[in-house]
Amino acid sequence: MANSAQARKRARQSESQRQHNASLRSTLRTAIKKVAKAVQAGDKNAAKAVFQDSMCVIDSIADKKIIHKNKAARHKSRLSAAIKAMA
Repeated sequence: MANSAQARKRARQSESQRQHNASLRSTLRTAIKKVAKAVQAGDKNAAKAVFQDSMCVIDSIADKKIIHKNKAARHKSRLSAAIKAMA
């Protein structure tokens, strides 16, 4: 348990920041799932449109250092490859 006032405040701040980061991470996962769902549906134009929105979300979360930039690039690459592989 935190003993000083400073340590108690840091604990409060850390908890609120953790919850905020968790919310952003959830947004990221939702964006990725939307693209995967569009790919599964088989509509290439819809998948491309959803992918454009998802790229903005992925990039912004990587800029905030919630995930590493390489992980963001990997997600974008895999989603793009899935869309290109559609017939």
